[in-house]
Amino acid sequence: MKLNAKALAITVAVLWGGSVFLVALLNRFWPPYGGAFLDLASSIYPGVHPGGMRAGIVGTAYAVVDGAVCGFLVAWVYNQVSGRVAATREPVRERTAAGV
Repeated sequence: MKLNAKALAITVAVLWGGSVFLVALLNRFWPPYGGAFLDLASSIYPGVHPGGMRAGIVGTAYAVVDGAVCGFLVAWVYNQVSGRVAATREPVRERTAAGV
């Protein structure tokens, strides 16, 4: 079975971007929430820092692009590996009652 790379890229982009946006939004209204997560995000994505909504939107944009690229790469690697594993497997012979 092959994975649809485009579908996985979109799914991961929406989930990862939505997560970063939600944490940034909640941090805006409740500053202690997600501070460590946003500090981690700021070490990965330039321009992101806790407390600013503009920084949250910038972080969301980075996260969407990052999620799309990573989702596509995961699907591509999976499809490559699963295709090679399937090609090296021996076909399974079916046992019949007479051939046991």
